[in-house]
Amino acid sequence: MGLCSFIRKVRQIRTQQPNIPTTFGENQLVHTILRRRSVRKFLEHDIEDEEMALILEAGRLAPSTVNMQTWSFGVFTERTWRETFGRSIPYGAKRAVMVLGDITRIKEATDIFPDVPLIAYTVSMINASLAAMNMTVMAEGLGIGTVMLSDTGKTGFFSAAYLKKTLQLPPGIYPLMTVVFGYPASRNLPMPPKFNIEDITFCGLYKKTERAKIRAWFSLMEAGYKASNPFSSFKSKLKYYRDNLNRAERELEDVVLGEREKM
Repeated sequence: MGLCSFIRKVRQIRTQQPNIPTTFGENQLVHTILRRRSVRKFLEHDIEDEEMALILEAGRLAPSTVNMQTWSFGVFTERTWRETFGRSIPYGAKRAVMVLGDITRIKEATDIFPDVPLIAYTVSMINASLAAMNMTVMAEGLGIGTVMLSDTGKTGFFSAAYLKKTLQLPPGIYPLMTVVFGYPASRNLPMPPKFNIEDITFCGLYKKTERAKIRAWFSLMEAGYKASNPFSSFKSKLKYYRDNLNRAERELEDVVLGEREKM
């Protein structure tokens, strides 16, 4: 990628804005949802317990399949995270919530999941992800920044075996992600490259996204990563994921399928 091309693409990224019709220009909820960004640098200012309680309430009241609520939340402060994992919360965040798929409660109440581990995992993953998003939106509304992690600092499904052992998770509980919270060091974060709405929607028969548009998006992703990580490269990051995918697959297989006889 040439320098001029790189600069042009970074400018393109920085000028992107959400599409908000003028009718909704003053709607605070619209701005809260559409202007949320993943934050990776936080201020030293701590989060109040009352604010964290409201964030957790948003997770508790999230929608779920037939109200199964197939989730659990591991709630950490800076101190309890260090006591548990022997290191700081990633990116200097002040609070963390580890979101887990959890089918143990529903199994105590009904035999709806008799022997369908993949379905059980999928349902719990969908529901828990909705709860995680609810928490991030509530945090954004309170002026608190978030980022959802699946790998950084061994915080999600990429480290299923490690988290299962460290947290002593019983069968039927799967680590999915960790949401970290803090007041953002900057409120002016660019919107990452996104496909246009016509590239990801269809009516009637499925419509593939044009290959040229996919390549253009990927090129912007490369430029954006280089701009925020000048001493690394997008290719090296992708290689890291490729190198770890097989390990993560085996660990998840052991956690999800290997527990069938233990439930």
